[in-house]
Amino acid sequence: MTNLLPFKGNKKLTMGVELELQLVNLKDFDLTMEAEDFLRRVSQAKFTGEIKPEITQSMIEINSSIHDSYASLLAELLNLRNILAIQAYKAHIAICGGGAHPFQKWKKQRIFPKERYITSSEQYGFLMKQFTVFGQHIHIACRNGDDALYLCHALAPYIPHFIALSASSPFQQGTDTSFDCSRLTIVNSFPLSGTPPFLFHWIEFEAYFEKMKRFGAVKSMKDFYWDVRPKPEFGTIELRICDTPLRVEKAADIAAYAQLLVCWLMDNRVEISEDIYLTYAMNRFYATRYGLEAILIDPVSEVKKELATDILSTCEQLDSYADNLKCSDALENIRRAAISRENDASWLRRAYAKLDTFSDTVRVQTELWRKTFTTF
Repeated sequence: MTNLLPFKGNKKLTMGVELELQLVNLKDFDLTMEAEDFLRRVSQAKFTGEIKPEITQSMIEINSSIHDSYASLLAELLNLRNILAIQAYKAHIAICGGGAHPFQKWKKQRIFPKERYITSSEQYGFLMKQFTVFGQHIHIACRNGDDALYLCHALAPYIPHFIALSASSPFQQGTDTSFDCSRLTIVNSFPLSGTPPFLFHWIEFEAYFEKMKRFGAVKSMKDFYWDVRPKPEFGTIELRICDTPLRVEKAADIAAYAQLLVCWLMDNRVEISEDIYLTYAMNRFYATRYGLEAILIDPVSEVKKELATDILSTCEQLDSYADNLKCSDALENIRRAAISRENDASWLRRAYAKLDTFSDTVRVQTELWRKTFTTF
């Protein structure tokens, strides 16, 4: 059973990024349903990468090109950020990062008029409007489908790293959720979220995919909402676990961290047991709830460890790879975040504590995103 779901292999472990962004009005900084008009305006500009619609009309998504290096990815993301900031100013709206808008009401959202989104809305009902949350997806190229499946499982112990480092959704529906990353509670509602099947040979995955198609459960790989999924048409794995950071610079840092981990995992070919999933759901929960203050349970050693300490140990492991890939600055930024135990959720809580309104909190998010604001 071959070529049912051909995997487009890549020789280099290149990377790319998708970032879902919030469109907000300038009156009270609630979400604004301006995606169609704004995308028409942006289409007149010249840029590399892609700017496209997302599920609801208060969202857009930017897709980077394919990159060998952290430096080139960062440069492109900064350019896309600048273009969007200019076009938003002309359109009298603002843009910001963050995994969830603090006070928008999901029932007011409108589905973007695209066939796939309309079909999904018919299938999932109110869940699709609740899916007005904003994530960073990271693509890392793979040589073949077997490598992609290996990496989907080999990355499982590191998923809490990405959740905690990117966490930027402490507020939803006008309240502090007490989570650093509340966005994933929405993603968890979908029946095909979670982890991929424990398979390691692409021919077996093809058979699994065809069976799911026969059941009518899926039509394409896009119907799987797994934390990490293979993308055979791109020849990548896609990490879907991150909140959209407040700054594109952090998005580039986290993507570089993913590329470094994949390089290390490919060189070292760690042995994988299904036991890695015994504590997966709990570790994932702890990272969403407590961010960089979380405690993890190692299912192999049966020992508890601090998530931040685990990130620091991983950074040491990746130092030589960072030198080779010329992304030591990115790895140093990851290390600093782990040492300080500060993420974007921390920044947002400090902003709200000082400003005392969610509208002003979003306002400074927009300023931070376009880099006209420093820090709290």
